[in-house]
Amino acid sequence: MGADQHIGWQALAASTLEWWHDAGVDTMVDDAPRDWLAPFEPVPAASIPGAPAPQAIAAPVAAPTEMPALLADFLTWRNGPAVPEADWGGIAFAATGPATADLMVLVDCPERDDGETLLSGPAGRLFDRMLAAIGLARDAVHLTSVCAKRPTAGRVQQEAEAQLAAIAQHHVGLIAPKRLLVLGNAASRAILGTDLSNARGRLHEFNHKTGKTGTVASFHPRFLIEKPAAKAEAWRDLQMLMRNWDA
Repeated sequence: MGADQHIGWQALAASTLEWWHDAGVDTMVDDAPRDWLAPFEPVPAASIPGAPAPQAIAAPVAAPTEMPALLADFLTWRNGPAVPEADWGGIAFAATGPATADLMVLVDCPERDDGETLLSGPAGRLFDRMLAAIGLARDAVHLTSVCAKRPTAGRVQQEAEAQLAAIAQHHVGLIAPKRLLVLGNAASRAILGTDLSNARGRLHEFNHKTGKTGTVASFHPRFLIEKPAAKAEAWRDLQMLMRNWDA
């Protein structure tokens, strides 16, 4: 009695899914014990009483072969019906910042508490402080995300990963910045093709249609809020990002 009964079950469910993903859970747990060493013998669905008719498994979405070659057209297309997130729920967040920015920043997806723009909540305030530490402000940076909308569990869906990566890479080529900062594991995988743990600690050269861009991978601000001890490592990443800027 007296307890607050207004529980945000959707946020709790999403948080639980995020935790399971981080813990490595990728399948449901069966109630019955299973011999995992036994040979796999599929049982035809038709032989199971009351089983629903088999449904085709959707193949992974192929990377798009044609995307607009002009930035203005691309940004319009990016939030249109041809992208993987078109049927997702929620708000589509557009890229922000000048097209001529020397620094482009790529994150994984919008935050749950973002307002009208990417990184406008607590993670965004830390992001602004990170930029200030290297002498930059948000309005001088081109900021975008791998996913224009936030996935249900806050993680890039595997079946759309290849297409979203191709879109992000095309976006970088249209901006052609001097430096690219990818924040988080999904952004690292989209641009560098490897997890953040493997990508950190060195300057990468990302090749695109209009040249090469020096790329640094670092922690997402949301991770730094949860793990403040990692801020020292993130600071080293930012220093590496700025080193030999004009080279």
